[in-house]
Amino acid sequence: MGDEADSEPDQRVFLLLQQAAHRLRIWADRRCVDLAGVTTAQTGALFALHDRPMSTQRELAAALGQRESAVTAMVRRLLDADLVSRHPSPDDHRAHLLALTPAGTAALNLVRPMVAEFNTMLKRVLGADGPASLAAALRTLRDTDEFR
Repeated sequence: MGDEADSEPDQRVFLLLQQAAHRLRIWADRRCVDLAGVTTAQTGALFALHDRPMSTQRELAAALGQRESAVTAMVRRLLDADLVSRHPSPDDHRAHLLALTPAGTAALNLVRPMVAEFNTMLKRVLGADGPASLAAALRTLRDTDEFR
């Protein structure tokens, strides 16, 4: 009797994608916490604020592809850890602008070698063009209206 995953691979993509994401998240979370005391979700927020300094919480949530309510607790933890600072918005008295603190920048710099290691591992597993092709495919999946 053959392996079901080999005989019907299209039916297993959903499960394999979930399993791979889970395994990679656990690996990366352990590494990020060991290196800089932050989770991968927090690292994503730090990268987003590095790329878009002085973002509102709403803009940060959009950059992370999450609801603003889901980002609220993470922003609070980042503020409490002094990795992010909050500043009044000159345009909207209800909004605050978020920025990396020196400690947030330092944490991000501690994680960068792990991200480079991850990318090297991806190239080894997927081939030289694999990470770029995978990223393009994942962006397409993320952005398609089919799954809304």
